[in-house]
Amino acid sequence: MAIPSCTRIALAAALAAGLAATHAAVTPEEAAKLKTELTPLGGERAGNKDGTIPAWNGGYTTPLPGFKSGGRRGDPFADEKPLYSVTPANMAQHADKLTEGTQALLKKYPQSFRVDVYKTHRTAAAPQWVYDNTFKNATTARLEGEKLVGAFGGIPFPIPKTAKEIISNHELHWRGEAWQTDFRGYLGTASGQRVLSVEAIGDFQMPYYAQGQEGKFGGDYWMIRMVNSGPPVRAGEAIVGRQNLDQDKTSTWVYLTGQRRVRKLPNSCCDTPTPASSGVASFDEVDVLTGRTDRHDWKIVGKREMLIPYNSNRMHTPAKDSDLLLANHLNPDHVRWELHRVWVLEAALKAGQRHQAARSRYYIDEDTWVAVLADRWDANGQLWKTVWSHPVVMPDLPATTPQQQWGFNDLISGAWYASGVVNERQQHYKVVPRRVDSHFTPDAMAGEGVR
Repeated sequence: MAIPSCTRIALAAALAAGLAATHAAVTPEEAAKLKTELTPLGGERAGNKDGTIPAWNGGYTTPLPGFKSGGRRGDPFADEKPLYSVTPANMAQHADKLTEGTQALLKKYPQSFRVDVYKTHRTAAAPQWVYDNTFKNATTARLEGEKLVGAFGGIPFPIPKTAKEIISNHELHWRGEAWQTDFRGYLGTASGQRVLSVEAIGDFQMPYYAQGQEGKFGGDYWMIRMVNSGPPVRAGEAIVGRQNLDQDKTSTWVYLTGQRRVRKLPNSCCDTPTPASSGVASFDEVDVLTGRTDRHDWKIVGKREMLIPYNSNRMHTPAKDSDLLLANHLNPDHVRWELHRVWVLEAALKAGQRHQAARSRYYIDEDTWVAVLADRWDANGQLWKTVWSHPVVMPDLPATTPQQQWGFNDLISGAWYASGVVNERQQHYKVVPRRVDSHFTPDAMAGEGVR
């Protein structure tokens, strides 16, 4: 029996939609580039024409003498001096290497903000088993709509074809398997005051990187359990979060001391304020970019050489938080910028969707897949926020990744936020044994409530 033409058209449309929704892996021939012209994680091995970006030679994998996990992390490049500084006076000469948000900060705070540019070091590295898994993922990973399948224990798309594949690489970038941090977060007001918003010990775990546990991996790729010790009004509050490769299964719970109970957050994504920052940052600004991507249309703008925060160990050097935090932004004396190649992505709000940011632009480091900078525009088309993270060299893992060091500057109101401030904390990033899955559950969190 012949199939009616309207049915054939419908079937063809359904097939086309299915093909569009599934992003396929690369061929074995393409994957072979990870052993020749590309780094094992997918960056370009070669330097640039000018020699200002060197070739990748294996990354930085030698721990500093005397370093112990959890202790104050030293700066392997402490003796280096800036090659030059970008200020409002010479900003036009470097505009093609600066994000719009960075340029806006130079204009807004001409007396205090500058960009000190240092020699570029391509420190990104990972264990060999992560490289091996990345090579395997290149030919098996795929996106089925919003869900990643066929990947484990490495970068899922080291040779990306779409913006959402690059976002998956960022979400799943190598940063260790299990660790603990002791940090503070500060809100900066437009008038120049600093307000402690959170002081907490956080347990973090990435089951996606549980070596040898692929058969037990259930999709929860990133877990957090954080208990506040301050400020006093927030002492005892806690949060547990589980990010899943299927974002519909992502869940977050908070423990409220006043109610002595745990509540599940109804919408722990997108522009919902996150309790971990006292509500001043949204969930999708954590680590610059986190969570669902289905409210926006995404595209790859291209790859560019940009000045970005990098190898930011010098931020740990000051003994006091107040030495790192000026009135309106981080102290440029302690911020290191380098020239690196980044992927540039743009997100535009879909018709019928709601979000405070109508448009955003993201900058993803090619070597680590860390989202290092982002600019966000509001519904009126104004440049609203610039969001940032500061990757740190951790040769003991090895890895180059932020240690919860992220934040934003509101370019309209003048408020700003800095997370991951560890200068007055005794313990920084401490590698710990993998915890049992039940540690990251609301029941376990409820049992740890302190008031």
